[in-house]
Amino acid sequence: MNDRFLRACRREPVDRTPLWIMRQAGRYLPEYRKLRSRVGFLDLCRTPDLAAEVTLQPLRRFPLDAAILFSDILLPLDAFGIRMTFSPGPKIAEPIRSRSQVDALHAQPAAQVVPFVADAVRLLRRELAGQVPLIGFCGAPFTLAAYLVQGEGKEGFGAVKRMLFAEPATLEALLEKLAVAMVDYLRLQVHAGVQAVQIFDSWAGILDDADYRRFALPYVSQIVDGVKDLSVPIIYFVNGAPHLIEAAAGSGANVLGVCWRTPLDEVARRVGPEMALQGNLDPHVLFAEPATIRARAADVLRCMSGRPGHIMNLGHGILPETPIASVEALIDAVHHFAETEASCAT
Repeated sequence: MNDRFLRACRREPVDRTPLWIMRQAGRYLPEYRKLRSRVGFLDLCRTPDLAAEVTLQPLRRFPLDAAILFSDILLPLDAFGIRMTFSPGPKIAEPIRSRSQVDALHAQPAAQVVPFVADAVRLLRRELAGQVPLIGFCGAPFTLAAYLVQGEGKEGFGAVKRMLFAEPATLEALLEKLAVAMVDYLRLQVHAGVQAVQIFDSWAGILDDADYRRFALPYVSQIVDGVKDLSVPIIYFVNGAPHLIEAAAGSGANVLGVCWRTPLDEVARRVGPEMALQGNLDPHVLFAEPATIRARAADVLRCMSGRPGHIMNLGHGILPETPIASVEALIDAVHHFAETEASCAT
């Protein structure tokens, strides 16, 4: 098996920096758009053979070093009976705004409510046949709470911030329930066969350091502690949060994924040598000319040159309009950088 990704997560030597791309299975691929034109998003997620097909699509096109399960961070909220639609973004039928609503939430076991996720993982492990590792994932409790309280994706997520200040105990009760459910959900994926997991904290950046340490970090650490015995690498990705890097490094995860706003060599200095890092090319760079893409990717790789434990990725998900040729240029840049480094070493 190509295990560069897993070795880098463990900060072991690799022959070149591994590369995968957040949201690599999805809207920028014409084959995905063709499938999506006749199948609804939730149906794709909930049908194991279709979820597996979408997961595999980028692997057929590109020599990537990992696959990531096609799903959505809100899917395991089915365990609480949360009703939602995607049109195209998520819409929560009944936003969680009161303590009585939080108290009424009781999660059913993930194996009962989202068995199709485990089925998709098992199918993918057979289809991948050791080609590359498979990554599973979940949303971080604060990010999930942001959607649940707001009722939709909305910049700033003012509703959850209002709850944080007006009813902090209510928010903490919600976060605790979400953390327990996400442990169950990740354990389901690992037992089905995923070989690493990523915790997405897409909206932690709206918090200052003190609020992050109270309302986000402890619940991420709870998830990490809840799956650590399964001995798979754990990646914690925090978006839009240069001010939270030191705090996020204390989650207990093996790898810290960071957005593009801070150079990786600065991140490395701030977190110390014991944590692997993932990222962090700005996704918008992929709209540049190939030469610029290669140069900017090389800048990221150069920041981490000589430091074990780097996984090349974007600083957030790939954008839907991204040209296929730009992805190819990024892959070429990573491979060429490794060749150049090798020739310099000799």
